[in-house]
Amino acid sequence: MARSQEAKALGIKMGAPWFKISHLSESHGLLGLSANFTLYGDMSSRLMSLIAGFGYRTEVYSIDEAFSCCDGIPGDLTERAFKVRARIRQWIGLQCGVGIGPTKTLAKLANHVSKDAERKPGSYPAHLAQVCNLATLSADELKTIMQATAVGDVWGVGRKIGSQLVEAGVLTAWDLSRMDPGTVRRRWNVVLERTVRELCGQSCMALEDVPTDKKQIAVTRSFGRPVTTLEPLLEAVSEFASRAAEKLRKQGSFAGQLYVFAHSSPFRPPPQFSRGVVVPLRRPTADTSILVQAARAGVRRIYEDGYQLQKAGVILLDLASSTLHQGELDLEDSEPEDQSHLMTTIDRLNRRYGRGTVFVGGTGVGTERAWGARQMRLTPQYTTRLEDIPVARA
Repeated sequence: MARSQEAKALGIKMGAPWFKISHLSESHGLLGLSANFTLYGDMSSRLMSLIAGFGYRTEVYSIDEAFSCCDGIPGDLTERAFKVRARIRQWIGLQCGVGIGPTKTLAKLANHVSKDAERKPGSYPAHLAQVCNLATLSADELKTIMQATAVGDVWGVGRKIGSQLVEAGVLTAWDLSRMDPGTVRRRWNVVLERTVRELCGQSCMALEDVPTDKKQIAVTRSFGRPVTTLEPLLEAVSEFASRAAEKLRKQGSFAGQLYVFAHSSPFRPPPQFSRGVVVPLRRPTADTSILVQAARAGVRRIYEDGYQLQKAGVILLDLASSTLHQGELDLEDSEPEDQSHLMTTIDRLNRRYGRGTVFVGGTGVGTERAWGARQMRLTPQYTTRLEDIPVARA
């Protein structure tokens, strides 16, 4: 899912299956690695702690991107950016680009320039490599940069809208910035209108230093080998529902519905399988046991023998704050058991002693998970496992 510049130069497409490109490992030295989410998550946390030193407010945008507000920060911001970048390089060994602009869209554009100026010599002026501060550029220099940026490279312009803009003769970021915002809104949508205004220096997207609650929570995985029977599929969705429930409790929400799905690989010959079902919950909940039961019930409903299943997942829907409680008529002999304290205890134990310390038995006990990722090319977890710490010998 991630490619180096050298891999891109070989013509490898995003998301290409390994079996289609593995021959390049011998002919061109291509190296494929298994996903190491534990390492990525820890490195991301370290990265964000260093980025926070750039400004006084920080919005974590993704696992490897963040916006930092530097309004009122004294001194030369370009010099400050180079120092923060050097610290990131020295302390955690990661390369990064820094873009500085008056709006989020212009900051993303500057970041794009900072990376391409270094990776693709000649695409942008060399002095903008690594750190690009649009505030230091003249109006003519900014125009030249925007004219050199394809409209599809502008943050907020998707592939479909990008194609439509090109058909309409809007080829570059500069062309897009010259469009009438009202016309853009009528022909496309308000999101693209905001992009146009932000390219002109009008801030339309505030910094979100407090993450907003997710509207959906999904946990999906591709299997290490095809699943052909019901039992391993039940184990898989039980694990996914458990992980989703943990995330749900972390943001303080309840789920009202659960969607579970499974499908075969589109790269393999027929027969093909792709089914899913929404399971309504009687009461909104974040209880792992209830969500696991719902996921297993959904799988039993959609499962059919005779297929090689390659992927499954659980998506929690209809999320609401856990402070809201659904009122019901008292039609039962006893109230449902409140397991919130149990869930809190489980989460604390797993945070302290590691994920999987306490788990639902339905995810599989004492056996190798037939559905688990093979991860034959997994790199060490250098920063979180003592046995993986490199040892230097004299």
